[in-house]
Amino acid sequence: MTQVSSMHARHVLTLDDAALEAATWGENPTLVLLHEGLGSVSLWRDFPGRLAERTGLGVFAYSRRGYGQSSPASLPAPLDYMQREAALLPRLLDAARIGRCVLVGHSDGGTIAALARDERIAARILIAPHFLVEHVSVASIRAIGERYAELRPRLARHHRDPDTAFHFWHDAWLDPGFPKVLYLDAECRSMPGPALVVQGTRDQYGTIAHARFLADRAQGPIEVAEVDGAHAPHLEAREATMDAIQRFLDMQYIACIPKISAL
Repeated sequence: MTQVSSMHARHVLTLDDAALEAATWGENPTLVLLHEGLGSVSLWRDFPGRLAERTGLGVFAYSRRGYGQSSPASLPAPLDYMQREAALLPRLLDAARIGRCVLVGHSDGGTIAALARDERIAARILIAPHFLVEHVSVASIRAIGERYAELRPRLARHHRDPDTAFHFWHDAWLDPGFPKVLYLDAECRSMPGPALVVQGTRDQYGTIAHARFLADRAQGPIEVAEVDGAHAPHLEAREATMDAIQRFLDMQYIACIPKISAL
């Protein structure tokens, strides 16, 4: 097993007029991490290092505009912000000089990964993605909004502008027009496989319905792994999630992805 540990290199990507916080673990990054609606590079915590060490693949993560230490974003967020982020991804891969890759997205990042289209994408790993709006999602987001004052100091440790980061996500999800924008039937039908969906059995923001929604529509093979975790199974059910990811990556159809060099 290649020893990577938590060692990583931080850098900044320039995309149009935005400076995006980024980091890599290992060399030749081929696992591209797309964070959740309140996430950032630092909020992946030790997952990227563990992922690189376990798989032997280089890992790349970045903070979207308005998140982490990246350039500011404007409010309100466009309701199709996930579609827009997916459309930007090919140019981001260009800027990061990333070739054949596997997208690893969590929550909103999982949706963005599913929406992205580029011939360099060999496969997708979607952790708690969203393809429609469920009542449980709305209820949980409304509840977290009611205690934002309590949450803000924690977010401020990871985001240059925690208020914008929070309201960009929170307000879009609670907009009455959002369910129509996030009903991704056509997009799921056009998504090429292969893909792995990891879903926590105690997820307070969504149910297994999202995995089934995708599996019933996608063009390629979809593997579903249910693990005993809440909305962040890569942090709450670490071994089960990592085992599912490793099995998926070991499959023959993506075996050609290069391994990283030891640090």
